[in-house]
Amino acid sequence: MSKIVKYSVDQYNFTIYTIALMANTKSAIKRVRRISRQTTVNKSRKNKFKSALKKMNSLIEKKNKKEASAFLPKLNSELMKIAKTGLIKKQNASRNVSRITKKINSL
Repeated sequence: MSKIVKYSVDQYNFTIYTIALMANTKSAIKRVRRISRQTTVNKSRKNKFKSALKKMNSLIEKKNKKEASAFLPKLNSELMKIAKTGLIKKQNASRNVSRITKKINSL
């Protein structure tokens, strides 16, 4: 007997994934609920991270050194908060801040 696998297309990522059958145990059901909550939280955090970087890059492109240097501590704080949750690694956040600081100093 061959196993029947159902495929579906995710409308947001346009990727094909297999539809999981119902979870077998009570703990697995709870885990599915928990993961879905964590996913929404992580997406919002990642959006904050990306929007903060975009804002800083737009300030640098406009050659606005005063506003960019004023926004730098806020950006650093935002990146470290996200690194603390494990969405990105701490070294990644530090590297981003370092590169942006170099760009600001070169303005």
